[in-house]
Amino acid sequence: MEPGNKCVLLSSAYLAPVQYFTKLLTYDEVWIELSEHFLKQSYRNRCIILTANGPQSLSIPVTEGSNSKRLIRDVAISYDHPWQKLHWKAIVSAYNNAPFFEYYADNFSRFYHEKKWQFLADFNRDIQSVVLDELNLKCDIRDTETFLPPTGIPVDTDDFRYSIHPKTSRQTSDDCFAPAVYMQVFQEKFGFTPNLCILDLLFNEGPMAADILKSSIVK
Repeated sequence: MEPGNKCVLLSSAYLAPVQYFTKLLTYDEVWIELSEHFLKQSYRNRCIILTANGPQSLSIPVTEGSNSKRLIRDVAISYDHPWQKLHWKAIVSAYNNAPFFEYYADNFSRFYHEKKWQFLADFNRDIQSVVLDELNLKCDIRDTETFLPPTGIPVDTDDFRYSIHPKTSRQTSDDCFAPAVYMQVFQEKFGFTPNLCILDLLFNEGPMAADILKSSIVK
């Protein structure tokens, strides 16, 4: 990250982790990459929650043909298997004892009981919008129309499309992110688990979630 940069490039993401949301707070202008080829095993179609058995990855299946040659904006969700039911069951099991789960649950449950979303990017955008509303955050978020290769990023823009990644080997250092500790349902069992999906922070800390995001930003 370069000092003074006001724009950031991020991938589309399914209930992105805390680090991702700190970028929405840090930059004046956020661009979501919808012109790249779909990347498997990334936050584009998966999130990580904390369960009684430890961190668990939840992945949205995509239709056959939504492979690496398909642009992310054109990747379609598959409903061949009841992933919505399974994801919501896992979320409820993980967070039904969280202090603010009941307060927010109804606003998210519809994403797991309706099939109106054909495209992954639309689903990600809509559920992210609900998260931002609950966090009471207003962000200038726009979609890209053409792909910018990593070597062609404007000088005033920081690129986190590929470095915010669930696999440690794919991550790069981020001097502007230091996850603030907050209470988690299974903290006594596992200790604090940083950088989980945003629902973990929201369900556990409720109205304080936005302040914890701000506290995770290193200036």
